[in-house]
Amino acid sequence: MLDPQTTTDKPQGAAASLLNGLAVLEAFSVAKRSLLGVTEISELVGLHKSTVSRMLTGLTEAGYVQRDDDTGRYRLGLGMIGLAGPLLSELDVRRAALPHLEELTQTTGETAAIAVWNGTNAIVVEQTASMHQVKHSAAIGTRYNKFASSSVQIFLAELPPEETDRLLAARVVLRDGYRGFEDPAHERLADVREHGFAVNDGETTFEEYGVSAPVRDYRGAVVGCVTASAPRSRVQYRQSQAILRDAVLRAAARMSARLGSWSAENASGASTAVTDPRGKRPEPLLPAAGAR
Repeated sequence: MLDPQTTTDKPQGAAASLLNGLAVLEAFSVAKRSLLGVTEISELVGLHKSTVSRMLTGLTEAGYVQRDDDTGRYRLGLGMIGLAGPLLSELDVRRAALPHLEELTQTTGETAAIAVWNGTNAIVVEQTASMHQVKHSAAIGTRYNKFASSSVQIFLAELPPEETDRLLAARVVLRDGYRGFEDPAHERLADVREHGFAVNDGETTFEEYGVSAPVRDYRGAVVGCVTASAPRSRVQYRQSQAILRDAVLRAAARMSARLGSWSAENASGASTAVTDPRGKRPEPLLPAAGAR
């Protein structure tokens, strides 16, 4: 059992709730098991089962734990990424991504990032910032839940349409005026699946341009999303949309190859040949102006 606090000046109210919540999270490391039930956690932390259940409900809503649908037990969630630096070093996708993120930034001169999906949000787990004074960047642990985000579209495109509809209809993923299966969002996700990348051209914030592509493991499952982001004005001035797109696709293929993706392994050494969902053929990959 975790050591209970036995002093007479126990924290009360919000402070007590916070400490109880932390004790519940610590139970997963003490038990050294990935899945724990309410009773097991209750015994470990010395709290009543009703208190533990209440803590787990709140922690689940915050993304710090996840409930396993088959067993009803709980595991740590990806929301912990924003709090626990050591967890990041254990993510294979992060280790595989870092050198390619550095190369992507060096090639394009823009910020490169890798995100993972926790079921409701795209969460940044690594980033290499642009060397430009004016740039777009996000702290590790930043979450995105807007449909217009290119990283969110990459992950939604992998889900069954019914699950995407549920997330959008419940406003877990935000899209103004969502109209169900008739909404253009579903057609857009079909384009993302077909062409292998997604673009955010000033849709989340007017001054941001982002392009994302999926990272796949040996099973072919999407385990991450690589994104290049830049000030929209610089992208428009340089007409670098195709440059960023091709560079992101190449980086995603190389990351996937490191994770054992057979198709990516075959594609990573070849030149990228894709068609823009808007029907335009991309320009050949050229160094970005000012990039080193």
